Amino acid sequence: MAPGAPDEPAHDEAKTLIEAFGGVRGMIDTTVPGLVFVLVYTITKNLGAAAWSALGLSAVFGVIRLVRRETVQHAFGGVFGVAIGAVFAMFSGKAENFYLPGMLWTLGLGVLYAVSALAKWPLIGVLLGPVMGEDFTWRTENPGRFKAYTKASWAWAAVLLGKSAIMFPLYFAHKAEVLGWLKVALGIPPFLLAVYITYVFLSKAPPPIKVARDEDEDGDGGAKAEDQDAPSSSGTESSAR
Repeated sequence: MAPGAPDEPAHDEAKTLIEAFGGVRGMIDTTVPGLVFVLVYTITKNLGAAAWSALGLSAVFGVIRLVRRETVQHAFGGVFGVAIGAVFAMFSGKAENFYLPGMLWTLGLGVLYAVSALAKWPLIGVLLGPVMGEDFTWRTENPGRFKAYTKASWAWAAVLLGKSAIMFPLYFAHKAEVLGWLKVALGIPPFLLAVYITYVFLSKAPPPIKVARDEDEDGDGGAKAEDQDAPSSSGTESSAR
């Protein structure tokens, strides 16, 4: 195992985390269709027009990504989510049901973050570790980062469950328009807050113990650990970003 460089730029992991969730484009792909839905519904009171407008825009985003040969994972994830919401809303005749699938996803994800932290497999570490080249060394060889990932996962749980606590009372009160505008307002800012909190925790943690990956000359490939001592896990915490 090779320790990560202590002077690694502090913003790298925050940037990596944002990109792991789709980046700026991903946030646009998943937020703007909801904004269009509530805007059209507020103006027209026509549930079908609002649902089809949101679904059409989400599909356009996906096509644009295809044409530009960009990743379509988050765009089509947005299409799928909007489509489910549109079906829920049109079949029930209730505009607030457009937001129900996304709200359930937020609630479930918040619970998952909390459970993962309790189970000592914090979800932020599971997501970010392989991307940062440390795989799961943070769990067995780097207790400082394990602690940071656990705190960050609790922070994500608090943010997501907090959103749920705000939105579900409006849903049960059938306040579709207020719920729609609030869901848009609670889209990007809480996400960026969670990313910032994660950045703060990781900036105070030890640097990652990275796994060196080499290709065998025979082409077999695989990950191999470099033959050198790992840094003491009880050392003073230093910047990870």
